[in-house]
Amino acid sequence: MANAAPKRATIYRMVMPEHTCPYGLKAKDLLRRQGYEVEDHWLRTREETDAFKAKHGVKTTPQTFIGSERVGGYDDLRRFFGKTVRDPKAVTYRPVIAVFAMTALMALAASYAVFGTPVTVRAGEWFIAFSMCVLAMLKLQNVESFSSMFLNYDLLAKRWVPYSYIYPYAEGLAGVLMAAGALTWLSVPVALVIGTIGAVSVIKAVYVDKRELKCACVGGDSNVPLGFLSLTENVMMVAMAIWMIAAPAALSMAH
Repeated sequence: MANAAPKRATIYRMVMPEHTCPYGLKAKDLLRRQGYEVEDHWLRTREETDAFKAKHGVKTTPQTFIGSERVGGYDDLRRFFGKTVRDPKAVTYRPVIAVFAMTALMALAASYAVFGTPVTVRAGEWFIAFSMCVLAMLKLQNVESFSSMFLNYDLLAKRWVPYSYIYPYAEGLAGVLMAAGALTWLSVPVALVIGTIGAVSVIKAVYVDKRELKCACVGGDSNVPLGFLSLTENVMMVAMAIWMIAAPAALSMAH
């Protein structure tokens, strides 16, 4: 039986000294993974790119052609092969899930390194502390954007705007101190106060007022909906604060 003719595609993409189009590279890679031989045409100057767009009546590059058919850009190519295309406006829990998954693995790894086993009480404490640190870091990347989103629902921030700027620093400080097990007299009240206010604010906004809002928990540029996972961040802080008060007390009573 004769071998089937190879599948061929042609792609036009920007490859300039100061810029190589990332979507062109992705489109080329996708075609190859789908079994296509790719005829790769580089658009090396802005003038060459503009002339190509004008000729084919398109607004963007890369552009892929399969046979005589113009498939289009990278997203169009993904649709052509039946693959999903990300909607930048779609709500998603992915950022929060990614944070909690990574901080859980970090906590297990730290516990194994220190105690020789991943599952310890300290690993649970580190998970919460590391989560607070990472969430604070995400907020601190753009405090202005975070504060704007935070002001939509936080009860204290609405009454005292500076709190919306203080919050990520306070969360990060409490997380670092809890991870170190240091200055409990400072970390516990900070976590207890911001966690309690946050939990009450989320409950009021989501479950009482039934508002559909975006959560600022992973920064101000996310599409994470305000709700259960948002509440989890605050409950974890409160639980950690209570644990750090209760555990030493229980230990002292045992002795």
